[in-house]
Amino acid sequence: MMEKFTTINTGIRELLSQATAKNKVDDELINYLNSDDRILYLRYNQDILVGCIGIQLMENNLIEIKHLATQKAYRYKRIGSNMIAYIEQAYAPSKLFAETDKEAVGFYKKSGFNINSLGEKYPGVERFNCVK
Repeated sequence: MMEKFTTINTGIRELLSQATAKNKVDDELINYLNSDDRILYLRYNQDILVGCIGIQLMENNLIEIKHLATQKAYRYKRIGSNMIAYIEQAYAPSKLFAETDKEAVGFYKKSGFNINSLGEKYPGVERFNCVK
């Protein structure tokens, strides 16, 4: 079950901290609450929060995936892929894209995204642009 994020709580903070720096979590959650063009969806398995996907709606029906995280115990069960499929079905974006690191680039490749290296965007950290 997917639902839109509406209230900050510890579980959501912990999950989102897997997709952004811990010191940015509260600011990101406030952005989702206060922005019309940013939406955070929460994925539940029964009553357990198992994943989240945060998107930014842009002009020309472009959508950027800002955050994507799955609880460790629920990884490799297609939850991330299903959240992407939900966004594609709900919005039918002209282009869906994300920027990620080396750790997550394989997931995006398996999910049908085209991958391009952005090089070392931060000292010692290669970033990738993923486009579908």
